[in-house]
Amino acid sequence: MLGLLQGLGKFGLSELENLNVYEDEKKTTAQDKDIKEAPHMIQEEDYLFDKTYECPVCYQKIKARTVRTGRAKLVRTDIYLRPVYENIEPLKYEVISCPCCGYSVHSRYFGGLTGLQIKAIRDTISMSFSSPTDEKLTYTYEEALGRYKLSLACAIVRRAKASEKAYICLKAGWLLMSMEDALKAKAASEAENQECQQKLKEIRAEQNEFLKNALDGFLAARQTEGPLAGLDESTVEYITAVLAVRFGQYETASRILSGILTAPSTSSRMKDKAVELKQILIARVKEKNEQKK
Repeated sequence: MLGLLQGLGKFGLSELENLNVYEDEKKTTAQDKDIKEAPHMIQEEDYLFDKTYECPVCYQKIKARTVRTGRAKLVRTDIYLRPVYENIEPLKYEVISCPCCGYSVHSRYFGGLTGLQIKAIRDTISMSFSSPTDEKLTYTYEEALGRYKLSLACAIVRRAKASEKAYICLKAGWLLMSMEDALKAKAASEAENQECQQKLKEIRAEQNEFLKNALDGFLAARQTEGPLAGLDESTVEYITAVLAVRFGQYETASRILSGILTAPSTSSRMKDKAVELKQILIARVKEKNEQKK
């Protein structure tokens, strides 16, 4: 019996004349199933989308890479209240930066500016600003840190409140902590990589500089401002206390922690964290006293 495809030879396809119409259907179905069931390797850009803003300085429409709400999975929160997420570091995408005039600001503070602030940004930032030419789907830690530095410069130029500058420094410090974690993981796989070790020292030094400025700013703001950085009072107080412990300001930390633990408005969760921090503080003070002997 002639095959269904007999005669394809005249088209130069004689090798296909004996194909079975349905022989490969099960194979094809199985292959399709494998393709459909192949796990999608989640990339950082899968968590992001472009959000549109109007720059309050040059009035241009700008786009900012933004983390999709609820997409990132929280893994833990460290002693500094820095949230650690799976597969992405949202801190890299919290600064909105205008590629046209250079105005940069943490998303928490994006909004209207006074005429004097706009003039200050234009005269001090925009006049000399040079924008990167390529648009990025994701930011490296170095690129994100540069955006934080630009936002801090803009905050200084427009005479932002101490709490806002402290908040930017805190977030930049957190970003550097995440950068340190990422580099430690890389260094561990590269067996005493000297370049990584040197980079770690540089990251820690810059991290300390940002966090010390965050502490100074929050301490100053406690005396002169109301609600700080849009955060509840006990959260700001705790962050100030943990930074005070880090930089050896033990008396300041002790006073703040006592206030947190006795305040009726402090949540049980925050009180638990304050108790843990107090134990660390006691151990540090004891160690300091023993060194003096």
